[in-house]
Amino acid sequence: MTEFRAIRIDKNNDGQHAEYVVMHQRDLMDGDVDVDVAFSAINYKDGLAVTGNGPVVRRFPMIPGVDFAGRVSRSAHPEFARGDIVVATGCGLGEAHYGGFAQKARLSGDWLAKLPPPLTPARAMAVGTAGLTAMFCALALERHGARPQDGLAVVTGAAGGVGSFAVALLAKAGWRVAAVTGRASEGDYLKRLGAAEIIAREELAAPGKPLQTQRFAVGIDTVGGVTLANLLAQTRFDGAIAACGNVGGMELPANLAPFILRGVSLLGVESVRPRIALRRAAWARIAEDLDPAVIDAMSETIPFDEALARARSIVNGKIRGRVVIDMGLNLQAQNAG
Repeated sequence: MTEFRAIRIDKNNDGQHAEYVVMHQRDLMDGDVDVDVAFSAINYKDGLAVTGNGPVVRRFPMIPGVDFAGRVSRSAHPEFARGDIVVATGCGLGEAHYGGFAQKARLSGDWLAKLPPPLTPARAMAVGTAGLTAMFCALALERHGARPQDGLAVVTGAAGGVGSFAVALLAKAGWRVAAVTGRASEGDYLKRLGAAEIIAREELAAPGKPLQTQRFAVGIDTVGGVTLANLLAQTRFDGAIAACGNVGGMELPANLAPFILRGVSLLGVESVRPRIALRRAAWARIAEDLDPAVIDAMSETIPFDEALARARSIVNGKIRGRVVIDMGLNLQAQNAG
């Protein structure tokens, strides 16, 4: 297959525009591994990229899609061979390097991980950057020394992609989890993932005192802003909050009091840099810790033809959990042929 379909973002005097195009393998960027992309997924960052609502894209033209999974079709990298099933997330994909909203990808093998069983490419994309980020947060809390017997764990933005996986992972690890959401209708969904209680987003949305009643031993925050400030103010002695998102704003209107009077720790978590050893360890834990039924419960699969419209809708908060894109390639049939 020398020609393939892709979503491409171009920029002209009228701004940037995303549309479906047909491209050729010679159009791909540099890399020592080629991958037939079987599945991708829609992240909030992808929505910002295709709508132009955020400064995500750093070069034009660009293929968005920070996640993909598929089969290696060519490799000059010592760790990968034709036929390997691989997954890629972050690493500048969809921002500075052509990403996963295409049926073909070419990239550095240093950005890839072999998919650990029993994960399939489709389920790996149901996890994607969202689940990997949630696992990075859970691992950060483990490195801090936090244990389920310490008390209540809180997750903000719990019905979103990262939040959904954070709830499931913490519950699987034995934590009693409080899920914060602005959508009361998602309560049953979150409880199926393992949440023990639901907290209305409004409880944490208004500015509060520097120190508040101690409620949480640990937390995973996907929101930032005032919400994160309130979490810190409500965290117990020697507790920790792992922060990984900013949908509520980049500003942190907080006070030193939780840090110097209660010994609270704020753990920053990022998911873009390669750090391949950490990524591979996180994927191994995901394969071990997440029940496939749980992954399926928080995801839906759509055809590639619907991906552009759904990517645009995510910035308006209209997506729950994870949306997996079936890129329309029957890899088994393709390889057999």
